[in-house]
Order: sequence, then C-alpha cells, then structure tokens
Amino acid sequence: MSDQVLVFVLIPCLFAAVGLARWFRTLDGNFAGAAATPAITGVVCAAVLFFIKNPIVIGVLMTIAAIYVRHIGDESDAINGMLLGALIGGAASIGEGPRLYAQCVMASSIAGYGITFAAFHVADRARQLALDAVTAAIAIGSAYLPLPARDAAFGATVAAPLIAILAVFKQWRSVRAEMSHEASLGFMDDADVRVTAHPLLRLGSGGWIDAAAHREFVRLSNKIALRKRQQRDRPDEIARLYQLEIIKLRMQVQEMTKIDRDARAAQSSKIATSDEG
Repeated sequence: MSDQVLVFVLIPCLFAAVGLARWFRTLDGNFAGAAATPAITGVVCAAVLFFIKNPIVIGVLMTIAAIYVRHIGDESDAINGMLLGALIGGAASIGEGPRLYAQCVMASSIAGYGITFAAFHVADRARQLALDAVTAAIAIGSAYLPLPARDAAFGATVAAPLIAILAVFKQWRSVRAEMSHEASLGFMDDADVRVTAHPLLRLGSGGWIDAAAHREFVRLSNKIALRKRQQRDRPDEIARLYQLEIIKLRMQVQEMTKIDRDARAAQSSKIATSDEG
C-alpha cells in the first residue's frame, strides 16, 4: 500500500474512532454537526501545508486552527477539544504521506486540548495567552519528533480516541459527586445517580421505560456536571450565564424524570389490573 493510499484509509478511520469516542463521552449523536467545522478548517490548512511542511509551520497552523474552532464551535471540555483537534489534523493531511499525517494529528490534538483547557480553566486573559503559547510550543515539538512515519501514523489515529475513552473512566467519580449533589438538591432521584455517572451503566436503560430517553437524560445530566465545573473557574458575569444554562438543564432533567415516573406508574397499574383480571 502506497503512503498516500494509507493516509486516505487512516483519515476515515480517525473520523470514525473520534466519532465513537465522542459519543461514548457525551452520548451526543450529532457528530456530523460537530465535525463539520474542524474538517473544513483542516482542509483549509491542507492548502497551506501543500506548499510548506516545516514542523514550526505545522505546530503554529494547528494551534491557530484549534483556536478558530474553539471560538466558533460548541462549548466543550479539554478532552472533546482534543478530539475535534484530531479531526483538524486528519483533514489537514489529505493527499500527503503518513509522516505529515502523524505530525498534523499529534500537533492538532495537543493544540485542541491545550486551547480548550486554557479557555475554560483560566480566567485571566494574560494567563490564557501564555498557556496558548506553551500549547503552540508543545505542538511544534511534537511535529519535530523523529518517529517512524507509518508507526506514528497508526499511533496518532488511535491515541486521541483511546485517551478520550479512558478519561471517561477516570472522571466518573467526580461526575457521580456532581450528580449526588443534584440529587441532594432534589433535581434528580438518588436511584438515578449511579447509572447516570457510571461509564457503562449509563449506556443502558437504567430502569427507565425508554432506553433512548434515559441516554438523553444522562447526556443532559452530564452537561450539568460539566457546566458546574466550568462555572467555578469563570468571572462572575460569565458564571451567571452558566448558572442560567444549568437552571434550564435542571428543568429539562426534572421534566424527563417526571415523565418516566408517570410511565412506570402507568405500566405498573396496567400490569396490576391484568393480574387481577
């Protein structure tokens, strides 16, 4: 298999792996909508890299692309920023060989993580810019790594999605703590806390009548947990905007819980009536 053909095989594999990892993290099925901007941005970067393939240019270009996607894309966390960054790198290497593919995907994944982390965890603008500069330097350094081209290409394809999936298992205890707090405030049932937070249990029905409705409930609940964590690091005026979103999400979660309770009660009543008959 030629180098160019290998890259054309790896790019769709990367997009599929990122889509799976993103769904596992967020249970959001709108991957096409999320991937559109990074993919288009990557193609624009490919036009530049067709003429210049210097590692410094790769690192700086991927960082600028990550900043652009971060500002016009959906609100996210650092891991999801890394996944979207990987898509930029994959699209940026269209028509090139495995070495440039690996350089772009590694640099853009690093840039996506660092840029998103700085945006949501550092309130001071000067410190954000400093972290962005450090991110660019690390992205440039990754493009300089003297790795075997094909091995690096395969590794880059697997690395970001695998890290994203492992992060779900690492973070689930903190998510459970946030859900327990929501339950203590009366916004969800105690019985829903564990199956909402656990990386594997949340994929099923969780005792709900409708498994798809439960997954949507989990998606909204996890978004509440994410917004609560992000809110703590923001200035007061931005924190208030997050609080408004949290309130809106809580109302949706409460309504979904009520609908499921009513559905289960109706089902139990129907079964009881059938048994009596």
